[in-house]
Amino acid sequence: MVIKFYKPITPGTRTRAILDYSDLSKVKPPKALTKPKPKNAGRNNRGVITVRHRGGGHKQKYRNIDFLRNKFEVVGKVATIEYDPNRNTKIALINYSDGEKRYILCPEGLQLGATIMSGSGDVPIQVGNSLPLHMIPLATEIHNIELNIFQGGKIVRAAGTYATLLAKVGDYVTLRLPSKEVRLVHKNCYATIGRLSNADAYGVRLGKAGRTRWLGRRPVVRGVVMNPCDHPHGGGEGRSPIGRTKPYTPWGKPALGIKTRAKRKYSDVLIIRRKK
Repeated sequence: MVIKFYKPITPGTRTRAILDYSDLSKVKPPKALTKPKPKNAGRNNRGVITVRHRGGGHKQKYRNIDFLRNKFEVVGKVATIEYDPNRNTKIALINYSDGEKRYILCPEGLQLGATIMSGSGDVPIQVGNSLPLHMIPLATEIHNIELNIFQGGKIVRAAGTYATLLAKVGDYVTLRLPSKEVRLVHKNCYATIGRLSNADAYGVRLGKAGRTRWLGRRPVVRGVVMNPCDHPHGGGEGRSPIGRTKPYTPWGKPALGIKTRAKRKYSDVLIIRRKK
């Protein structure tokens, strides 16, 4: 995909930069691979807002993505490459030789009509194929990586991202993740060859507030313009500073740059170098 710019004939098109979807397949998703996606506007089972700035938006359906890739030694053919409203990368519909259909995350360079496989047998090292980490050559770009065996891909699933396989020692392999974190993953965990498609997704500029509302996002109000009862930054006469030594969340917790990872976590022993 490429970024599409508009002539500044209206305020909404002056700064608009969106993706060009002309290369995607013009088809509807199969019913068997979709399910309803109910909207709750950020409210819990009691109707209380637990996530702010949510509500409205266009109706969407969830596409069931095969993160597990457990169709071992079965050849699949790429039937369509489609848009998914639930993620920023493209998805590909795979027709397997046994008649089953599944969606997978579409890597860069995967073309219509291409064949893919997954398994630990005689599976070639090519884009879209899924293999155990110990069978993948060093310095290979991979995505959709499992953290536990047969749990399904959990990390490196966003548009344009990839991890690099650095080393193989014992029962673990060393990966460099998109965040520059270096960590160990068990050698029998599966990963998919290639980097994910749609790397231009991060250059999108919506151009107007209405497009944000179509995505289900409501307006955000700055804390400094609220009253003291509504936000720690609120109050004061006229245009006042926040009145504190550092920014705080609406609930009085320090904001901006505070570490949120648990101090003692089971995976600490697997992390060689922290992300930046």
